[in-house]
Amino acid sequence: MYGKEGNIVTNASFDGTRADAPTPAVPPAHQTLLIVDDDEEIRTLVAEQLRKTGYAVLTAADGQTMFAILAAQPVDLIILDLNLPGEDGLSLCRSSRSKRNIPIIMLTARSDSIDRVIGLEVGADDYVTKPFDPRELVARVRSVMRRAYFPLAPHEAPPPKRASFRGWTLDFENRRLTDADGRVVMLSGSEFSLLKYFVEHANQVLTQDQLLTLTARPGLTDSSAQSAAYLQVSRLRQKLIDNARASELIQTVRSQGYVFASAVEFA
Repeated sequence: MYGKEGNIVTNASFDGTRADAPTPAVPPAHQTLLIVDDDEEIRTLVAEQLRKTGYAVLTAADGQTMFAILAAQPVDLIILDLNLPGEDGLSLCRSSRSKRNIPIIMLTARSDSIDRVIGLEVGADDYVTKPFDPRELVARVRSVMRRAYFPLAPHEAPPPKRASFRGWTLDFENRRLTDADGRVVMLSGSEFSLLKYFVEHANQVLTQDQLLTLTARPGLTDSSAQSAAYLQVSRLRQKLIDNARASELIQTVRSQGYVFASAVEFA
């Protein structure tokens, strides 16, 4: 599946292997991964798969080599085998965490949940059990890298805490609706979710199928689910009746669905 063993990394590795394949034109932010596993075949297969996605890859067969690499050059993420000769992966993970803040994915043949918990407790960011789908490992690497280095893109704002529309305020954090005078209007959980979806998609036609996804309950027939959706919308309209223009707020669009017809301000 991966081809023959041999040259496996994009840079010189400390266990004597080297990849001569050209580096992809646009590697993932020039990120360097370190694979620590005493099984040469596993090192080769994993390195090849990660190299194909554009990462620079270094490899090590034991903890001593791992720390030599870390002392010699920057590494963005470590894929660390739990079962290593000498100092095991848990000990190496704990030691690495005490000195540096490099994300770690534990790689092991053990499937015991206790091992998984211990690995996470000593500082691992994720845990992959052998045998594994290489695509899963790549997905987990990307996920851990995003969490570690790009928790919030510069152009992204934190999620809003509330929405205001026509004198009403919907508090997302406390799941509460208040009118212009500050009086609280009680909403059920499903009513809150539906209203939140409406205000987040204000002035967009929401189809019946979209509303059914929010309001349907297990075991209902199609006709019963549609009736439940209509009932939820009707209840929301009743809850907003104190506002003189409530009837215009959630409008029916014939043969299509509903539209929340209001300007909405988020804060």
